[in-house]
Order: sequence, then structure tokens, then C-alpha cells
Amino acid sequence: MDFHRHFALGLAATAIACGTAAGVPSSKPMGNTQQPLEALVPLQGCGEVEAYLRERLTADVNRYVDQMVEQIEQLDRSEGAGGSSGNLSNDAPRPSPEYSMNAANSAGASNSSGSSGSGASQTSKTNNQVAGVDEADFVKNDDKYLYIVANGALRILQAWPANEAREVAKVTLGGEPRKLFVEGDRALVYLAVPPSSNRADSFGGRYYGRGECTYGYDCVPSGDGTQTKVLVFDIANRAAPAKVREIDLSGSLLSARRIGNTVHTVVVDAPRALDGLESYPADVEVDYRADASTQRAAIKEAWEALRKRNLAAIANVDALAMVPTATESGAPLVPACTGYYRPSVAEGRTFTTLFSIDIAGGRPTTATVVSDPGVVYASETGLYMSVPHSRSPEGSWYDSMRSEEHASLVHKFRIGATPSLTGYEASGIVKGRVLNQFALDEHAGHLRVATTSGHTPDPKVHSTMSVLERQGSALVLEGKIDDIAPTEDIRSVRFDGPRGYVVTFKKTDPLYVFDLADPRAPSIAGELKIPGFSTYMHMMDDQHLLTIGYDAEDQGTFAWFSGVMLQIFDVSDMKNPKLAHKEVIGTRGSSSEALTNHLAFNYFAPKNLLALPMTVCEGGAGGSSGTEMTFSGLMVYDVTAESGFAKRGQVSHPNSSTGANAYDSRACSNWWTNARSEVRRSVFMDDFVYSISERRVKVNGLGNLASDVAEVSLEQ
Repeated sequence: MDFHRHFALGLAATAIACGTAAGVPSSKPMGNTQQPLEALVPLQGCGEVEAYLRERLTADVNRYVDQMVEQIEQLDRSEGAGGSSGNLSNDAPRPSPEYSMNAANSAGASNSSGSSGSGASQTSKTNNQVAGVDEADFVKNDDKYLYIVANGALRILQAWPANEAREVAKVTLGGEPRKLFVEGDRALVYLAVPPSSNRADSFGGRYYGRGECTYGYDCVPSGDGTQTKVLVFDIANRAAPAKVREIDLSGSLLSARRIGNTVHTVVVDAPRALDGLESYPADVEVDYRADASTQRAAIKEAWEALRKRNLAAIANVDALAMVPTATESGAPLVPACTGYYRPSVAEGRTFTTLFSIDIAGGRPTTATVVSDPGVVYASETGLYMSVPHSRSPEGSWYDSMRSEEHASLVHKFRIGATPSLTGYEASGIVKGRVLNQFALDEHAGHLRVATTSGHTPDPKVHSTMSVLERQGSALVLEGKIDDIAPTEDIRSVRFDGPRGYVVTFKKTDPLYVFDLADPRAPSIAGELKIPGFSTYMHMMDDQHLLTIGYDAEDQGTFAWFSGVMLQIFDVSDMKNPKLAHKEVIGTRGSSSEALTNHLAFNYFAPKNLLALPMTVCEGGAGGSSGTEMTFSGLMVYDVTAESGFAKRGQVSHPNSSTGANAYDSRACSNWWTNARSEVRRSVFMDDFVYSISERRVKVNGLGNLASDVAEVSLEQ
């Protein structure tokens, strides 16, 4: 038996499950306002924070060693039942490297300017999910300037007049710039820097250490293990930005929103490796002359000795060294151990922090949860985080979820236009997992959540629409529709006031229209089945959906995804949604960042224009991607509900360095959930469009998109 492989896989599965919120029953029935067990519990001062962390470390060590001992005892039972025996020179239990204590981590239109001089009269802005709630991105603009963080620098480009586009300022930054906000004469930049201390998967920890997850079909938002610098610049003089603040956050950037001058940032501090704690008993010696049971007894004894040493070491660990920090010029920005919360059911030692600060200055307000991270959605008054969990093979499970394998805890934080409003409010639980931020929506005092349980092709997969209402510290289930689209999973969600729209997929694209006017009695008002599926839905107006997704080739029991598909749905009659228009671009392998990141989708309603980053591949069919890239750049369409799609033109951005018009066809092989393109964003200013990649910005007139008016390099 390959014990090492068997043991590592078994331990990894157990450790993942043990990092979930299993352990005790759930909240009271609907309508009961007593404290639910989903609600977070405040930790009062450093003493309680430290005690809780030691408690978690102790529990993690005990569970970890118990798993090791159980593996050995399984061999004992197997031999006693007539299984094979033999010495354990190659079978001694060892920890999965993914979970060892000290292993390295693997891991709308605007006329405002904010600047002097005349600018464009009409400009597109960031495609925010909620009006009044700005989302961080690597590109921002007003009616005269573009603000870009890329290739190690903050750049300010004078974009207007279009034919005079040029870089007016470049500030080299000491790290990897990720995103920014711009409000008036201030710019706030997020910079990723290497962690100052070792982060590691550890006992009870669950940290994936991957990049940004904007479309969570096969990823969970987790941060990436870096630390975050928050840099604030005075940009009153656009040609000479002046840094006015530098704040160091120990966590990695998960998500951020801006309401007025107040910026709300969510960061994740992964569990840290701790000196003095052992993940494997190095003193295990196998006596090859002894029988197998004697050898196993010696190994168990070594593990128990390790347990004893680790538990003794925990008493001397500086537990408060594990907590998140926020400093400016080396000094703490918030009082120690304030605004901390723990779950009623333990979740490991990951910290997720909401950090709120006024971009104009002042002290921040924070709220920190001992919790794994999740999908973040924000309205003007509340920030929600949906954290996925799985049933543990040991112990109990939430009472309200006892028939479910997967559930999501939803935590609500109060936010607003001043940092002082920030604070924890309530929590609830729903079955399944959310796809992305568009699967959550707050309306008229209720939170609507669309979730999927399972993944295709599991025949048990289905989806759920839940409506929650805050009652004290509880987000109480007020209404629910379950068993939506059996055998299919959710590919996109959009809410619009009392309505909701959900697209699921297995071989066809059912568009479901939900009537959510009565939160206690939500219902499916209408349904439409067509080939393919949408990954993003945009409210074109209150009667039409504009979508992007993939066409599909029916294969009987399933369907292949193929070319990129644009659609317009008429939803004026909730009971009878109709496909009004459809446009397919390229074949399998064609892609666009707009497919999985709404910030790349630019529908400019004042001019009925749609700009999309696009990679077009031809020759793909069935399960094979196209082998010839015929275009990489920005496509612009005239779009109306009456006439549909009319391609106005395209702006070429070669994705290869071998020639001015060269395309690298290897980019045609990407998977549908990993959609990407050379061009990443676009901005409209009057009769010009600006296409933005990480290499360059091109300016083109809407009357002749094939001719470049200007080009600004972003290369280092």
C-alpha cells in the first residue's frame, strides 16, 4: 500500500473539513430574534483575544495529532481483521505538506472633473455593481485624465483633448500596485508587498494563497498572502502627485469599496507559522527487528510526545503576535484588540478585517473577524461577506443545514460615508455557495442570496434563492425557493429592485426571472431556455438585459462551450422573457476579461455603445479550441434594444512582441472560467474610446476605430 499518498490525501480532506464551521447546532427557527449561533461574538480586549487564539491553537494541535494516531490505529484494526502486516519503515504517518505547521505557503456617465481646465462632456466610469458604491480597479478616470496603476507605477495620463493624450506623471512604487480609487484631488493606491513574517498553512488553517477570484465557479476569494500598503496621494497638481499618507496593513487585499470620501478595505491575514511548534516527530526510530504492531506503538508514542511538547509550547507562544496590524510610520493606527469578533463555531486562525478610512485624512475604524474570507458585496449602508463551509466528517453540523453538505455563512457589517459608522451587525446562514458578488443584493431591508449546491455533472446539483432580514444580530431566513434547475449550476446572477435574474447551465441556458416583491413568498415568474449561457448580466434598462457569455454545442447529455456570445433579453413581461438579439464572436477559445470580471464590461448608455476587450480565435469545434487568433484588442458595438448589435469597429492590440500586428495563438487555449484578454479596460470620452492593456493605452475616434489617434506606452 502506498501509505504516504493514501495518508496525505486523507489528511488533506480531513484538515479542510475541520477548518469549516462544524461543531454545534444552528440558530432558532425563522422569526426568532434570539442570538443565533451563526452570529459573531465580540472579544473584549487583548485578554480575550489572546485566550481565544491559544484555545484555537490547542484545539488545532489536538485534532492534528488525533488524525495521525487514527491513521496508525486504522492499520492496527486492518491487521487484526486479517489485513496485511509488515514493518513500517515506509509507512510511518507523515503530515500532508499542505497542512504542516511550518511549511512554506503554496499557494455610468459623468460630467465631473476633479481637475482644472475643460474636459470631455460625456465620459464612462467604472462599471460598479451598486450606484454610489465605487469599486477599486487598476484604472480610474475623470473627464480629462486617466489614472492607472501598472508595471510598478502610478501613472496619470492627460486623456483630453484626445489627440494630445500623453503621460504627465509617473510615480514609481516600491511593490506591486493592484488597484486604486480617485476622488477629487486624492488618489488612494493599494500596493502588494512581500510579507514581513512567514505565512504558512498550519494546524486548523485554510489558506489557498491564489490570486484574485472575481468569478467563483472554481475558486474562493482568499487573498494571496502578501501584505498591503495603502498610499494616499494629493493629486491637485496632476503633473506632480505628492504622497501624503502611507499605511501598512499586515493582510492581503481581498476587496474594497468607496462611499464618498470613505474607503472600506477588506484584507486577509493568513495563519502564521509559529516557532517552537513541531509538525512531525523527528525522533521517530523504527526498530526493524520488532513486529509491525510494536513499531506502530512506538510511532504512536512519538506522536503523543509531540502533542505534549506542542501543548507546552503553546503556553509560551506570543499569541498576540498573530493578530493583524495597521500602522503608519511604525505606530499603530487603532487601539490594540478593538473591534474583534469570533464565530460561535470555530473556523481556524485566519483573520479577515474591514478597514475604513477617510481618503482626506483622519483615523480609521476597523472590525476584525476570526474567519476565513469569502465573496464581498456592498450596498451604501452594508458590507456583506459570504464564507463557504462544508460539513465535517466528525462532530455535528448546523441544525438548519443538517441535510446539506455545503453552506455559506453571511456576515453583515455596517458601513457608510464616514469611517465611524463601520461595525459588525449580524450573521446568517444559507445552503450552497455563491458564485460572485452579483449573487448577493440588498433591497428594501432584505438581503437576497442566490446559491448553488454542488457542481455539474453531479445529478444532485441544484440552486436556491434565499431572502434574509436582519433581526438583531441575526440574518433570519424570511423566504426561500429551493431545488431550482436540478442537475444545473448557476453561471450568472443579477438583481434589479424587486426582480432577480439567474442563469444556470448544463446543456442549455435557462434564464429564470424571479418575483421578489414579497420577501416572504419569492417566486419564479418566468423561464426561457436557449443554447449557451451568460456569465455576466447587465441592466440595459428596466426592461432589457444585456449579457455576455458563451454559445454552446449540444452533445446530448451535455454541451461544449464555444464562441463568445452577446445577447439582449426582453424582460418587460416577467412571465414571458424573450431573447431579442444575439451575436456570436469567434469559436471555442475566444475570450474576454469581461466574461468573468464586470469591470471590463463597458456599456455606455448615453451613446448606446458597448466596448469589450476581446480575443477572437477561429477553427474551434466540439472540445477543441481554435488554433488561429484572428484578433486581439477592443471591439465596439452599437447596441439598442430595438436593433440589437451592430459592430462599429475594433482597435487592434497585438498580444505578441514579434511584430506590430502579430498575434500569439497560444492564448486561444484558455478555459472558460479563466477568461482573459490583452486589452483589459476601456473608457469613452465624447467621440473617442480609450483601450487599456498593461502595455499601452490607445486612443481611437468612434468614427474610424481602425486609425489610432494616439498611443501611450505603459511599459517599464
